[in-house]
Amino acid sequence: MTETTNLVGALQQREIKRAERRHFFRKSSGFALGMAGGVILGACGGEGDNAIAQESKPTDAEILNFALNLEYLEAQFYQYAAFGVGLSANMLGGTGSQGAVVGGSAVAFKDPVVAQYAREIAKDELDHVRFLRAALGSSAVAQPAIDISGTDPNGAFSVAARAAGLVGPGQVFNPYASDEAFLLGAFLFEDVGVTAYKGASPLIENKTYLEAAAGILAAEAYHAGLVRTVLYSKGLATPSLRTSADAIAKARDSLDNSRSQDQGITGTSDTSNIVPLDDNGIAYSRSPDDVLNIVYLNPGAVTRGGFFPQGVNGALNMSSAFA
Repeated sequence: MTETTNLVGALQQREIKRAERRHFFRKSSGFALGMAGGVILGACGGEGDNAIAQESKPTDAEILNFALNLEYLEAQFYQYAAFGVGLSANMLGGTGSQGAVVGGSAVAFKDPVVAQYAREIAKDELDHVRFLRAALGSSAVAQPAIDISGTDPNGAFSVAARAAGLVGPGQVFNPYASDEAFLLGAFLFEDVGVTAYKGASPLIENKTYLEAAAGILAAEAYHAGLVRTVLYSKGLATPSLRTSADAIAKARDSLDNSRSQDQGITGTSDTSNIVPLDDNGIAYSRSPDDVLNIVYLNPGAVTRGGFFPQGVNGALNMSSAFA
């Protein structure tokens, strides 16, 4: 813990020195513009311009806190689905506004294998929250308000399912209603987590944190592959299940700015597509604002909505509008 504490302390000191310059870029129009502005200024030459370019980048602490917001969401969903209760109160505090969880209930699993998978992933996601909070120390953000309701027609799951065509106007999508509904709810999250960590990896400077993020990325990829495999397998007997998963992927793709990078579980000629990759066999990435477009369920530049009705905590909190 001594090494971790020292690293976090260094990050906090660097954060204080950079805050004013970084604030200008983010107030102008968010993370994406700040990065672009840094590149332009750097191209103009001069040490001062290069310094400003560096200041526009997020710190390691900001990146890990962004990830922590997502881990809160995943952990709460899986904890409720697998065990019927959320995270303990001592894992929710931190900087920023602490929010409550709306919704969440235990799934009455019929398939014991799916139940075992749910419990395994729930433990992993809880461990991710615990690890990130420990690594960040006093700079860890609090859990923001989270909406994982399965009964509200205006809740995040229902809005997402409606956008994918899974339910009609005014209808509810309840991810806790059945094994299959739970898998579709999990599918909505897991691919986002993989692409978020992949996109963040080039931005992390400290190698200790980078290795940790790579480890969490691998865990999320295992989870995503597991969920996609079970969905495809069950979809052999119920083709509409595969169609629903493919529709969710299409809906995700309509929200972020990456465009045409999301993939369902059905490949060409009715083959499987368990591992979504580009033409080089490489998993794709999403920037923080791309990820927020999805979890906010909004393609515009906003700071709240969807699964985070009051927004996420931390500096990286604004999604981006389509260009």
